[in-house]
Amino acid sequence: MSRFITTRAIFLFLTISFLFTDATFSKNLNDPPSGWKAGVSRVVITPEQPMWMAGYAFRDHPSEGTVHDLWAKALILEDNKGKRALLITADIESFPKYTSDHIRNRLSAKYGLSLAQIILNGSHTHSGPVLQGMYNIYTDDPKELKKIKDYSLKFENKIVALTGEAIKSMVPAQIYTQNGVTRFQVNRRNNPEKNYLMQTDINGPNDYAVPVIKVTDVSGNLIAVAFGYACHNTTLSEYKWCGDYAGFAQIELEKMHPGITAMFFQGAGADQNPIPRRTVALAQQYGRTLAAATDRVLNEEMRKLSPSLTTLYSEVKLEFKKPMNKEELTKMINEETGYLKHWAEDYLNRNEKGQPIMSSYLYPIQIWKLGDQPIISLGGEVVVDYSIELKRIFGQDIFVIGYSNDVMAYIPSAATLKEGGYEGLTSQMAFGLPAAWKDNTETVIINEVLRLAKKAGVPQMK
Repeated sequence: MSRFITTRAIFLFLTISFLFTDATFSKNLNDPPSGWKAGVSRVVITPEQPMWMAGYAFRDHPSEGTVHDLWAKALILEDNKGKRALLITADIESFPKYTSDHIRNRLSAKYGLSLAQIILNGSHTHSGPVLQGMYNIYTDDPKELKKIKDYSLKFENKIVALTGEAIKSMVPAQIYTQNGVTRFQVNRRNNPEKNYLMQTDINGPNDYAVPVIKVTDVSGNLIAVAFGYACHNTTLSEYKWCGDYAGFAQIELEKMHPGITAMFFQGAGADQNPIPRRTVALAQQYGRTLAAATDRVLNEEMRKLSPSLTTLYSEVKLEFKKPMNKEELTKMINEETGYLKHWAEDYLNRNEKGQPIMSSYLYPIQIWKLGDQPIISLGGEVVVDYSIELKRIFGQDIFVIGYSNDVMAYIPSAATLKEGGYEGLTSQMAFGLPAAWKDNTETVIINEVLRLAKKAGVPQMK
């Protein structure tokens, strides 16, 4: 009798255990993934023929060769609820609105990604190609303009295909972030390049942070690193394709960690230059310096991010000051040369034809929150004051990215506007805008960042 009871008890125990295990297994199959997923991809975007280069108005002929290839790279992240965020970086001067809108519309149609889920960031190398939609201060040659149009379409196609490849490559992943530091940026408004070698003090505001995003597989093997710096990619001014210091930094990191994808994003560096400059050797030096700063962060303890993703996007209206009248434009045509004269002639022609002149511009602002890591992305060539102010509000651990989604002009702070100069006044003319921004520009942008940050749950400093 006791033997029968024992056998029966064992049978019941095994049956219950099997049912419990089976139910748990079935539940796990239906549960969302427990962690991040990530995928990366890359493609060469070096033009296949000589064409006009973006960034410097003084260039007077197309490119003449290549220092190293230009790249576009994609990092797709997915949280444990299946929400995605896509970071595209490229060795180009910028993403103008025309090209950016085309790409983002196609990514939305093909992959279901909203504006909030996409960051397009150009490294701001001045040794990359002109893209469709950039204000034409470069060439009027029909053959060269056709090259720009044809290349831009190929570029768009590559970005769309690149995204698909990144999505297909997604694997379970772990994500970490941390800020590093390096100090080769120089505030160009406060430190004239011609005097720099004689100076013993560097003046003006700076942000020396090196924001780093590390992506590994679940075993801890490095898959990708996305890193940034707030400094113009203007070490070089020749006629050869090159990613400048950012390109060399990516190359160096990929040598240090074979098989990874290294991606550079530009920060709020509109008034920051690498000084001294003008040689490939200096670009390589700055690239190695930035790579070393990034690698140091990768090899130290970093903040591990929980698999939750928030993405928000908005566009706010930035208004222009009163545009010049016919007399002022005519005077400028008679007194100026280069892009300033070209701009004045353009707007005088618009004026005489009675064409409407823009009074405002819709400016893109974006916030991502990866786990507890806030990333604030701003359009245009943002001066460093924005990064300093946002870090004062939200703390030093946030990441601030400029040159994202649409580069329409320099974005000066209130102080820069008051001081004037290229960043505060005449840069609008290089981008084809009708006038300088109104004095409330910084306030409008910061207030919208505050609104989005509150919605995203980004805490302010006490």
